[in-house]
Amino acid sequence: MSEQPSGRITGIHTIGVPVTDQDKAIGFYVGTLGFEKRMDMPLPQLGSRWIEVAPAGGAVSIALVQAHDGLPSGGECGVRFTTPDAAALYRELTAAGVDVGELLNWPGVPPMFAFRDQDGNGMEIVQDVVQQ
Repeated sequence: MSEQPSGRITGIHTIGVPVTDQDKAIGFYVGTLGFEKRMDMPLPQLGSRWIEVAPAGGAVSIALVQAHDGLPSGGECGVRFTTPDAAALYRELTAAGVDVGELLNWPGVPPMFAFRDQDGNGMEIVQDVVQQ
């Protein structure tokens, strides 16, 4: 039997997303996506703030990290959010002027679509599938 390391990873707390303007990012994630702001603390040594937002009740948050030369904004983040109704959220975000891709409805796969935040960071929305 192998011994488990005492410092093993046990979960995911925050995923960093680089943004060029943290206040505009709060407007998008809180105002448009409906997330809650969980933390907003100054980081004077970096000239920015540590900001965490998350879906209400969500266990994992998004850190709106100030973009810089080594961490540019506007890329694919690999973040997938869930929703109970992808089509309804697609219509809502489209009406709000969010840059959304096509709503995909493939056989055997939950409905999903891609979107971009105010800085062009790419993410996806996937419909929750409840196992019966």
